[in-house]
Amino acid sequence: MARPVSLDLSIVIPIQNEAPSLESLYRELTDTLGPRQWSYELILVDDGSTDDSFEILSRLQGRDDRVRVIQFRRNFGQTAAFAAGFAEARGRLIVTSDGDLQNDPRDIPALVNRLENENFDIVCGWRRERKDPLLTRRVPSHLANRIISWATGVHLNDYGCSLKVFRAEVVKPLRLYGEMHRFLPALASEVGVKITEMPVNHRPRQHGRSKYGLSRTIRVLLDLVTVKFLLSYSTRPLQMFGLVGGVMGLVGAIILGYLGTVRILGWQQLTPRQPLVLLAILLVFTGVQLLTLGLLAELQARTYHESQGKPVYVIRRILQAPRREDESY
Repeated sequence: MARPVSLDLSIVIPIQNEAPSLESLYRELTDTLGPRQWSYELILVDDGSTDDSFEILSRLQGRDDRVRVIQFRRNFGQTAAFAAGFAEARGRLIVTSDGDLQNDPRDIPALVNRLENENFDIVCGWRRERKDPLLTRRVPSHLANRIISWATGVHLNDYGCSLKVFRAEVVKPLRLYGEMHRFLPALASEVGVKITEMPVNHRPRQHGRSKYGLSRTIRVLLDLVTVKFLLSYSTRPLQMFGLVGGVMGLVGAIILGYLGTVRILGWQQLTPRQPLVLLAILLVFTGVQLLTLGLLAELQARTYHESQGKPVYVIRRILQAPRREDESY
């Protein structure tokens, strides 16, 4: 079996209907990376384009062996495109970027040098001077970044910037769904990584229309709920469901106790259909259901980790004395 080629950099870029930009994108990438001593590959993922994108990508690949093209059968989304690129990447460092020329390839060397020279695991681009519409793009993005930073504990100014550099061993094991590509730094933080960000150049869109809008922001925030659960409770779901269920059940039990005391002592005539009685019963039953759901989630979490052989810890390194030849275990 042939040993896979080891490279310095893998540049992973999703492409969807970006035909007018592709020649310029390729030229800027090769002009930036060519003079340097890095070995690299360009992994361009055609995410179900309906224009001439794949034909142009095929021509680029035909004249440059460093170009690798992945074509999807249909549009699966940017997260799936990144996941496919990560799976195929052979570089020890993986760079992600957009294919619409708004990210500047000339920023890549600075990001890579920051990661290697300062021993970071992830360096994220920060579009400090964004060239996007204020109300429909920049304001929702600013709010989303604040919420994501607060919820995940990984404080970044620009989660939405695709221009990032990762160590391959950090990003390759991650499983991505929905819109989770923008949460990569937060997801990687679960295993303990050093993350930083630095300002990058952001250019006005030259061709076509943006594929992002307010509806995408809403979907991102919904995915944030999943990410928060994965980061905080994936190995102990009972602590989330059990806490909420326990509080609700306790409140319901207190109300029922009070109502029972009132009824026994004859302070007030109560009927089963009174709102307070119904609320107490609802709280108790909901609390029991949440506790049961938490127990089932605990079983499922253990099945997931054990079936995949996935450890609940990640080792950075082990320091120990060399083993002597006469030692036996």
